Amino acid sequence: MIKGYTDNGEPDAGLLLYDQMKELGLTPNKETFRLLLSACADVNSIQECFKHFKSMKNDYNLDPEIDHYLGVIDALGKSGHLNEAFEFIENIPFEPTFEIWESLMNSARIHGDIELEDRAMAFLQPSIALHKPPFLNQSASNMLEGKKNKVYEYRNPDPYKEDSDKKLNGLNGQMRDAGYVPDTRYVLHDIDQEAKEQALMHHSERLAIAYGLISTPPRTTLRIIKNLRICGDCHNAIKIMSKIVGRELIVRDNKRFHHFKDGMCSCGDYW
Repeated sequence: MIKGYTDNGEPDAGLLLYDQMKELGLTPNKETFRLLLSACADVNSIQECFKHFKSMKNDYNLDPEIDHYLGVIDALGKSGHLNEAFEFIENIPFEPTFEIWESLMNSARIHGDIELEDRAMAFLQPSIALHKPPFLNQSASNMLEGKKNKVYEYRNPDPYKEDSDKKLNGLNGQMRDAGYVPDTRYVLHDIDQEAKEQALMHHSERLAIAYGLISTPPRTTLRIIKNLRICGDCHNAIKIMSKIVGRELIVRDNKRFHHFKDGMCSCGDYW
């Protein structure tokens, strides 16, 4: 239940549930603490985050793992304590992982610290190829769209590809009119600017949304599932899409549920 609350934008309820759990004498495990640290990050509660982090070892003899350190970094980064987050990373008792540097990079991007963002990116570059699918496969990733109680899966080439592309092109024009500017930093391939913009437009979640828009009744909610983290450009694009099409667009990536509605996302632009 704590996971359900934190994944769906109700971290306060998740933290309250943990208090009730302790009152009942239930013993938390490592997964419980991972969820608690994530919830603390969502509510910008650094003090409570460190309290739970220390409680793992002191009260329950649980050794923190990568996800727990990542939870603290997320909490520090989201609240704008970027230098403290960097210092915390430097003192981690193991080699910082891709996810840790990615978290710091995202926090720096959100808070406009370009220098720190570049430093984090420098650590990411050697391992970026291990976490990114090949360029031609990016738009061919599985795209899942919930249709009432059914799930539709398709891959390129798809019989609906032409109609989906047409819808996507029209939507892209509306997005630009609404102020959307492609952030091509998220395309790591050595191609020209126009090709980078096309690559972004054909990321799997956008293709799935385009298909959903042409195959479901107006104003109904679309649910998209992908197995990779949504990139910053797609996140910004889908916020704008939700306002243009007047629908709630729910995207589940490998981090959390994103509820896009009226130009906003439930994650508060941090994931």
